Amino acid sequence: MAGPPRFSPDKILAVLMRHRVDFVLIGGLAALAHGSNIPTLDVDITPNPDVGNLDRLSAALTELEAEVRFGDEALPFSHNGESLANAGVWNLRTVFGDLNISMIPNGTQGYPDLIRDASDVAILDVVVPTSSLADVIRSKQAANRPKDQRVLPVLREILASRHARNT
Repeated sequence: MAGPPRFSPDKILAVLMRHRVDFVLIGGLAALAHGSNIPTLDVDITPNPDVGNLDRLSAALTELEAEVRFGDEALPFSHNGESLANAGVWNLRTVFGDLNISMIPNGTQGYPDLIRDASDVAILDVVVPTSSLADVIRSKQAANRPKDQRVLPVLREILASRHARNT
């Protein structure tokens, strides 16, 4: 790939859905889906760790021409379900933008934990399982990176206003 591609999260998600990959959308895009106004430039997911599912993810990554992000460069890599399972985090560049795969995001116990409270949300007309707002907050709080600290007050305010409306 020559240089960073134009970010098209809907196209990344559509490929994952077409390949029937079981995953939960996490991170900044999930935060946007819950009402955050903080932009993001990548798609973050937590896949079901079942090897058959990871094989489908591998097929989707092949279609997306995924490469490992290494600084400003992207390096080709070969993969299958088993090799994808052997790393906790994959930071990838695809033909439609960056895709990060986290098997067990900070503050969570991975897919079984996140799917429990996930709901289907339309992301630019692609309906995907999206982690709950409480789970997004829990993970960002545990990660404690500067970018997470910037979005946490916004997410907590959204959660508080939802609680106030429901009481």
